[in-house]
Amino acid sequence: MAEQQTPAQRLLGDFAPKIVQLTDDVLFGDVWKRPGLSPRDRSLVTVAVLAATYRPDQLGSHLRLALTNGLTQDELVEALTHLAFYAGWPSGMAALTQLKTITAEAGSGASTPAEALTSL
Repeated sequence: MAEQQTPAQRLLGDFAPKIVQLTDDVLFGDVWKRPGLSPRDRSLVTVAVLAATYRPDQLGSHLRLALTNGLTQDELVEALTHLAFYAGWPSGMAALTQLKTITAEAGSGASTPAEALTSL
């Protein structure tokens, strides 16, 4: 059976193998596993930074990861609403719109990660 590809491998594969290797080995293999922050807290920080700097291409996958890592839809809505006042209304609105789409695709609009992820 073939080994399942990582998201970075699926996205860039042979086109940019070094960035794939750094993403998989350093970012997710080391930085995300460090004990100083929980995966949930790392997700909250990452979502906030990606939303504040308007990085929609990366934000979607990190919103999904945040739900997987234990953040609820309600917590993400609150964080992104708060962020809008500091990072700008368009950034907050865009991130909230993306979160709404993701949770709608998950088929629920659920407040708990388990409910939101059943269809992801």
